[in-house]
Formats: sequence, C-alpha cells, structure tokens
Amino acid sequence: QVQVVESGGGMVQAGESLRLSCTASGRTFSAYAMGWFHQAPGKVREFVAGISGGGSETVYADAVKDRFTISRNNAKNTVYLQMNSLKPEDTAVYFCATHNTRWPTMIEYDYDYWGQGTQVTVSS
Repeated sequence: QVQVVESGGGMVQAGESLRLSCTASGRTFSAYAMGWFHQAPGKVREFVAGISGGGSETVYADAVKDRFTISRNNAKNTVYLQMNSLKPEDTAVYFCATHNTRWPTMIEYDYDYWGQGTQVTVSS
C-alpha cells in the first residue's frame, strides 16, 4: 500500500517563503518520479513541479519556474517544494503525487498515488 503525506503548508504574506515536504512509503522511492500539483478554489488541479527518481531531472510550470524549487532526499523518502517570492495567486491546496515511471511529466494522469493535500494561503 503506497502512502503519500504532505506537510508544511500555512499562511504567509506576499513575498515570503514556504517549504513543503512530502513523504512516500510502500514502494522503492528512488525508482519513481514525484510531482507537486495545486488546486485553487473553483479551479482544476494544475501541475507545479516534478522531479525524476534520481533527482537529476526537474520540470516546472511556467508560472513558478523562477520562484519554486523541487528537490528530493531518497534516503529519507522525501520530496520538497521550496516556494519563494510567494504571490496571492499561489494560494491553493498543494498535492504531492508519485509518478508511474522514473521520469516526471506534467500530465496528471501519469501520477498514480496522491496525498490529501496541504493548504497554502498567501495574503497581499
């Protein structure tokens, strides 16, 4: 049974930073890419960032590529999302998910196990 658990959300002001963490258990962590998605109120869930199983390849949505950094520590079965220069439009529930292969994609359908999400709220 694969379990995915996010943590680190909260409420910050515009311009501040947050770091989200996500742990996954139940299969070989380093063999699979990981991804972060977000869903704002009334909107569909969108891709934010992804990282390959070994950590060598990353991919970002255009809206975050100069502000967010995804990384992973395979020894701790944990993936991180460092979010800097946060904007009110970053307000959303952030979800972590495991990919079904070693290489990340932006396609939600390619991610097979999901966490419950963590709320990020950015005030202006």
